[in-house]
Amino acid sequence: MNKIKHIRRKFLKLLGMTFISSIVLPYNLLLAITKKIINPNLSDEQKKIMLEESTERAYTSPLNNENRKGFFHCANCGAKLFSSEAKFDSGTGWPSFSEALPGAFKTKIDYSYGMKRIEYHCANCGVHHGHVFDDGPKSTQKRFCNNGLCLFFKPAD
Repeated sequence: MNKIKHIRRKFLKLLGMTFISSIVLPYNLLLAITKKIINPNLSDEQKKIMLEESTERAYTSPLNNENRKGFFHCANCGAKLFSSEAKFDSGTGWPSFSEALPGAFKTKIDYSYGMKRIEYHCANCGVHHGHVFDDGPKSTQKRFCNNGLCLFFKPAD
């Protein structure tokens, strides 16, 4: 009898995930439509990351080694997203930040790759930047794992 309950529970869980996917897929398509390309000079790789929610290869961003004081901005619309004071070396190969500037991002749940992650998008133009995890520094416990191609850095005056 327990085996039947176990099989039934797995079936209902699978059915529920299928139902959730049918709701999430149209939301993803709607979100893609609402993204605005503001910077006509974006490279094909930047467009793929920002509009199709792709990811750049780890350890390829020159921003990994950016240690000056200043702010990181959205490469598409120029919105100010992160202070250099929040940047830290997470060892993951992508620029990482312990916190974003207030109101910089909107989030959604991402179920791709068989796991639940929190994805964040520029609040101004809607483009994808990365995922936020709960394994950051003790001060915030957050790690905003950002694609370097989605950012540009402006040093402080």
